[in-house]
Amino acid sequence: MSRFLPLLFFFGAWCLAGPAAARPPRRQALPAYSAYLFAYFTGNSKAEEAIHFALSPDGYRYVALNGDQPVVSSAAISQTGGVRDPHILRGADGQSFYMAATDMVSAKGWDSNRGLVLLRSTDLLTWKSSAINFQQKYPGQETLKRVWAPQTIYDAQAGKYLVYFSLKYGDQPDKIYYAYANQDFTDLEGEPRQLFQSPTNGSCIDGDIVATGGKYYLFFKTEGQGNGIKIAVSDHLTSGYVLRDQYVQQTSSPVEGAGTFKLNNSPDYILMYDMYTQGRYQFTRTRDLTHFQVVDGEVSMNFHPRHGTVLPLTAAEASRLAARWLRPADVWRLTQNPAIRPQNTAVDTATGRVTLLVQPGTSLRAFDPGLTTFGLPVAPAGPQNFALGPVRYTVGRGAGRRTFSVAVQATSNPALPGYYADPAALYAEQTGRYYLYPTSDGFAGWSGTYFKSFSSPDLVHWRDEGVILDLPKQVSWAKTRAWAPCIIEQKTATGYRYAYYFCADAKIGVATSNSPTGPFTDAGRPLLDQRPAGVPGGQQIDPAVFHDPQSGKNYLYWGNGYLAGAELSDDLVSLRPGTTRVLTPDQTFREGAHVFFRNGTYYFMWSENDTRSPDYQVRYGTATAPLGPITVPTNNLVISKNAAAGIYGTGHNSTVQVPGRDEWYLVYHRFTYPQGITMGGNAGFHREVCLDKLTFNPDGSIQPVVPTHAGISPVSRK
Repeated sequence: MSRFLPLLFFFGAWCLAGPAAARPPRRQALPAYSAYLFAYFTGNSKAEEAIHFALSPDGYRYVALNGDQPVVSSAAISQTGGVRDPHILRGADGQSFYMAATDMVSAKGWDSNRGLVLLRSTDLLTWKSSAINFQQKYPGQETLKRVWAPQTIYDAQAGKYLVYFSLKYGDQPDKIYYAYANQDFTDLEGEPRQLFQSPTNGSCIDGDIVATGGKYYLFFKTEGQGNGIKIAVSDHLTSGYVLRDQYVQQTSSPVEGAGTFKLNNSPDYILMYDMYTQGRYQFTRTRDLTHFQVVDGEVSMNFHPRHGTVLPLTAAEASRLAARWLRPADVWRLTQNPAIRPQNTAVDTATGRVTLLVQPGTSLRAFDPGLTTFGLPVAPAGPQNFALGPVRYTVGRGAGRRTFSVAVQATSNPALPGYYADPAALYAEQTGRYYLYPTSDGFAGWSGTYFKSFSSPDLVHWRDEGVILDLPKQVSWAKTRAWAPCIIEQKTATGYRYAYYFCADAKIGVATSNSPTGPFTDAGRPLLDQRPAGVPGGQQIDPAVFHDPQSGKNYLYWGNGYLAGAELSDDLVSLRPGTTRVLTPDQTFREGAHVFFRNGTYYFMWSENDTRSPDYQVRYGTATAPLGPITVPTNNLVISKNAAAGIYGTGHNSTVQVPGRDEWYLVYHRFTYPQGITMGGNAGFHREVCLDKLTFNPDGSIQPVVPTHAGISPVSRK
């Protein structure tokens, strides 16, 4: 034959009749699940194209097993020497397990692979495997270019395991095919048949079928005519899929490798996918497989997965995996006490020292970290008195047993949970609260698309006020690179008005609201998208807004590589013509300007170096007028790295003054602690917002700020 036959009308009758081969054991009552196993690979080098495992207690927090090294040798199971895209499935009997993976080494070319690998296990620890080369197994396959992303589902009607995958022939688009596995899950029976072809005639790869409510939901990635994840739905597993012609990924970044799993003890599902150009996954939650909400803020991993899948586990199965592959040091990454800042847990595996940063005000006299050990023994158990100093713990058994010296520190830094940067601060007279307006960080290439705000009564306890401006939904002229906002409050005869200045696609826009938390309405066009006259280079980014208490006028400053400033019109959404000036203070100016007024002096602050550099830092100058000229003191460093404390990349700041008092605080971002300094350039978009006290010498000069983990104490306005 020349090629696998497409799925024609006669196959529906064949499927209903069912194959004659022996069937797997009857389905048993499923056990209670309390954990999750993530199977994945890690990258495009041959050493990274292998099966890795990670465990999770809740489907959100994951820790790599075996030190993030492969749990199965690719050389032992594949023909090419590498495997990718592992899919893991629990058998119909509830006791057996199946995996399928792409047999491929990408260095040989994306059109180089010709087969897949089937694996089976009864304990998740040892796996038997078979490699299937399609051109060797089936005649007439000369034009076959690739076999990608196999997955498995049990067909109860046929009584067999169905394996589906995408194939590409010649110049035709990729299509999804399927074949049944034999009883031993060592080979495919018969010839693969077409399961789905995109109605748009584009490529469709990375199929993932979810069976629920009597229907089958086929998630797949489209390529060639719009790229992203779509769903086709059918009443039958092997035929009749109807396309829902809309993308379901919740990002504008390229994605692939959709994987869907049901949460334990919940009707909800997680749809996750590989944001492969950003080196990370995105997790979304859904109940109806139609509407998806991003839950990235709840997800943590100590590894960087590529295209994988998740399997719910019983406690006994998780314990078995942990006993084999969980390193005792990694249990500290799965603490359950909500006071702990999991992003900031520091584990020194060489010395056995662990530092847990916890929320301010947490009592340390009877503190229980709430370890998740998946059955590994741990002592002591329960609450311990960390106020007296570090507590010694032992984790594990036998030769793998480790002792740790665990310290708990209550800190105010970082001020916000998660990745945020470029913070602008505001005290709002309307509400009597403080507000932070940061860049939403953690997106590769600074590709975030939305802005949030946070409010506090005391600069220490912050409340998430939610998204206040979403570029794809609310801004017509830009859709990504949401950076470096700032805000001003204006009291009017009828109330209060807020102008919010922000970067989008390297332009500066403005949106307005009657509330410091929105909703904000975009002006409909950029406020600034050109460099000032005479400036040869640099970006139009990093706005800073300033109200001059002496003149009552308002000013906007901006620039990357140069500093410019101009007076704002009374409407706050335009610049007063003819007032723009170039103010670049000296060669140290990079970006992130900020201006404030104190005791008759205008202070100009800016960031030096690149935000990806550990030496990103803040300098300042002074002026006697809002548009300069700026005088640069000899010793003008405001804040820089504190290597002894593991704090790096301290920059892009604002300040906040306690109303009615000469009491000031510096608001800035740093590399995420402790991982940032190990992340190379990626640290430049994995940043955290912090506050420390800002003090002045009697002559008005600024005392250098030493960045701390402790941060500040709650501020009273009385």
